[in-house]
Amino acid sequence: MGKKRNVVQWAGKSDGELREWQNERQEGESNIAAIYPTCIFPADSEGKLTINGALRLIKKIFTVALRMPCGQPLLLMTVTWMTLALASPVTSLPEADKGRRKVVHVLEDETGAVIVQTAPGKVVTHRGGSITLPCRYHHEPESADPARIRIKWTKVSDSLQFEDVFVALGRQQKVFGAYRGRVALENMGPGDASVVIHNITLQDYGRYECEVTNDMEDDTGFVNLDLEGVVFPYHPRLGRYKLNYHEADEVCRQQDAILASHGQLHKAWVEGLDWCNAGWLEDGSVQYPIAQPREHCGSKDTPAGVRNYGYRHKEDERYDAFCFTSNLNGKVYFLKRFKKVNYAEAAKACLRDGSAIAKVGQLYAAWKIQLLDRCEAGWLEDGSVRYPIVNPRGRCGGSHPGVRNLGFPDKKFRLYGVYCFRKNPEKSAVGGAHRAGSI
Repeated sequence: MGKKRNVVQWAGKSDGELREWQNERQEGESNIAAIYPTCIFPADSEGKLTINGALRLIKKIFTVALRMPCGQPLLLMTVTWMTLALASPVTSLPEADKGRRKVVHVLEDETGAVIVQTAPGKVVTHRGGSITLPCRYHHEPESADPARIRIKWTKVSDSLQFEDVFVALGRQQKVFGAYRGRVALENMGPGDASVVIHNITLQDYGRYECEVTNDMEDDTGFVNLDLEGVVFPYHPRLGRYKLNYHEADEVCRQQDAILASHGQLHKAWVEGLDWCNAGWLEDGSVQYPIAQPREHCGSKDTPAGVRNYGYRHKEDERYDAFCFTSNLNGKVYFLKRFKKVNYAEAAKACLRDGSAIAKVGQLYAAWKIQLLDRCEAGWLEDGSVRYPIVNPRGRCGGSHPGVRNLGFPDKKFRLYGVYCFRKNPEKSAVGGAHRAGSI
């Protein structure tokens, strides 16, 4: 059987430079194979110096390595190899060349190999929306039986955990877990392995793998699914730095949000988020964004950026949380009343109005996405009092847009207004394409 290899190219690189890099990589692979001569290393060098290739390689090795005589050295070598590869200058492109990298599949002979192509970059949607994860494939030569093509979609976490999403073999299809009833093939003709995800949730954010298999040949592509939304810092009534990782994850969920990713926090910092308290992120790291360097916030002589404490002990160490939320399936509004009320009266007032008292994440989403602007403080579900400002003005809490926070007043004796949340009517389930036969 012939072998297939991936050649990584960049715009502006000469053929001579490309051949020189290939020779250096092949020499390095020979040295690695000599270290563990009884181990079987992949012979096709599938993208080992790219993030996608590394993810694919480690997934396959984790599946079989522990059953091999040299499984432990192989696992160790894989992690070492990935670390060196991702630190290599090969993956660090000049700013002008970013976004121009592409993978060119080169077949050494026509062996019936399958080739997968996915869209570069990412696809963007919002909670409650629908999105297509694009993936196409073709064969060399194009003579494969469509009924023998297996399409599999998997979600890959930052910690290299793999969650099954969808699998199809011919006309048979199966959807897994929380994706049931929401995922189906797009079916846009021969060679289309794209899937459509409906009713997007916060948990759908992340990286997806499209794998197409034809008998013994297979190839993989990756798609990043991003969500429009907002990152906000959070701590409970107990005070700052009271949450371990699991508690931080839970309080974000209680406020209609999830723990933010590093990418989401970095984007928020680019948009101006400045917060001098460290918080947990989804990957278990602790970070905080500084737009205006100052004393007691990493030193005023330190450049602006996202400060990173690294990965911390998830049970023992305590920080705040950075949460992320997206589009609302409903509406947040300030309930107009003739008098201000305490917390219990506020919650009852929202219920009488056919709503529920709003959560912190819902207020942030309404401010960021629905442009809610109200210069009146109101109770929220967690017992805090806040108000959203889109257009800063006098006596409305400062010169910058944001959600003003008055803290956690006494629930019984302090009187304020209230922000309520009314959910949209439920939509009918997605039909048709989701009723395919099971595998």
